[in-house]
Amino acid sequence: MKIPGPDHPITITPAATRWRARYEGHVIADSADALVLQESTYPQVIYFPRQDVSMEVLARTDRSTHCPFKGDASYFTLSLDGRIAENAVWTYETPYPAMAQIEGRVAFYPNIVEVHAVDDAAVNPRHIDVDVDQAVPHTDSGSGASQREHWPANVPGPEGGVS
Repeated sequence: MKIPGPDHPITITPAATRWRARYEGHVIADSADALVLQESTYPQVIYFPRQDVSMEVLARTDRSTHCPFKGDASYFTLSLDGRIAENAVWTYETPYPAMAQIEGRVAFYPNIVEVHAVDDAAVNPRHIDVDVDQAVPHTDSGSGASQREHWPANVPGPEGGVS
């Protein structure tokens, strides 16, 4: 086991923004809790918490590798829409103590899976915060009718139709 230092620095920081992973046009990971690992002069790697990953499209493989700084990595094959990417995802189940933050998280090979930061404004462009105490009474109580008077329409009805 080697400890990161001046000759081989490794930093792990919470991502400053939301991160997303796409495979074959499908979002397979989306997280506001990603970690950015920067190892020496290598490109940064984004580690996603498993609860923010579509683990149902991943299958564990027999492949394993060893990093003297992080420990033993296990791999997953990605299968979606009939497309298979062997060993496209890795995880450190029990990393060395200096890398404990990445334990159980997953990372994707960027040449297979598109990993990118997401502008929150693009995810929720209107940034509408719904007041739940106001919205819930306007929903169906189960009887087929709203629990309160309807809000006034915010758009005109269709031409020639009922508004």
